[in-house]
Amino acid sequence: MTVQRIRTMGDPVLREIAQDFTKEEILSEETKQLLENMNDSMIAAGGIGIAAPQIGVSKKVTIIDVPEDSRYEDANPSGKMIIFNPKIEFLTDKEDGYWEGCLSVPGLRGYVERPNHIRVTYLNEKAEEVTFEAKDFLATVFQHEIDHLYGKLYVDNVKDIKQLVYEENL
Repeated sequence: MTVQRIRTMGDPVLREIAQDFTKEEILSEETKQLLENMNDSMIAAGGIGIAAPQIGVSKKVTIIDVPEDSRYEDANPSGKMIIFNPKIEFLTDKEDGYWEGCLSVPGLRGYVERPNHIRVTYLNEKAEEVTFEAKDFLATVFQHEIDHLYGKLYVDNVKDIKQLVYEENL
């Protein structure tokens, strides 16, 4: 198990637009190690998703794993998904709001509204193209994690600063 330090808000790597992977890079031993490090770090921190920039690697890959026993009441389990070079298509203008948290913004929660139905096209860990539709809470998780690959944090999407609070005040 190789748990990496989670980069927190203020670290410049979190504000970079990450680089795409080539198919050859996806299949490399170096990337397998990166995925292991990301997964170990996510589990150790109690997260349901992690993006490579959160452990200091400015590359477009994220892992999403919403477990059955998630603390989020609207969550449907996703199973572990490894997502390289994702592209999002918004399938509705309807938005749902959730109190989001982030491993890179410890101790805070922010109320963020996002489109509640999306289609994501990405490459999986075998460098195969996958198209996946996500709704409701899972759509929010995808958007949150993919934002990390474009230098954004959920706090950038909080519309009312009064809805950015410490967890214990929720």
